[in-house]
Amino acid sequence: MKCIVKDTGLVIASEVEEAKTFKTRLLGLMFRPSLAKGKGLWLEPCPQIHMFFMRFAIDVIFVDHSGLIIGVLENFKPWRVSPIFWGARGTLELPAGTLNGKVKKGDRVEFVRP
Repeated sequence: MKCIVKDTGLVIASEVEEAKTFKTRLLGLMFRPSLAKGKGLWLEPCPQIHMFFMRFAIDVIFVDHSGLIIGVLENFKPWRVSPIFWGARGTLELPAGTLNGKVKKGDRVEFVRP
């Protein structure tokens, strides 16, 4: 699936992998060498992330049940823990530099399946 900003049509990620089980959410991007441009990882449910054992920084958006972005972290570095974003349905992890100020709290996103 892909993720777009509803109002602008900006494609945030053209290929979004889903992590829906406890194990896939826990592992997330840990131990991977990188995340390719245009790709993302959707963790659901997920109001908070950790960056333990990560090898690279990422951009992150926290999204509520209606698609509203309630939190944005850019260039979030390894060995950090994010704040808890109460009300977040899930989290989209992206390569660092993807957002680059183009997405903000209050924007709405949509996940589109091919």
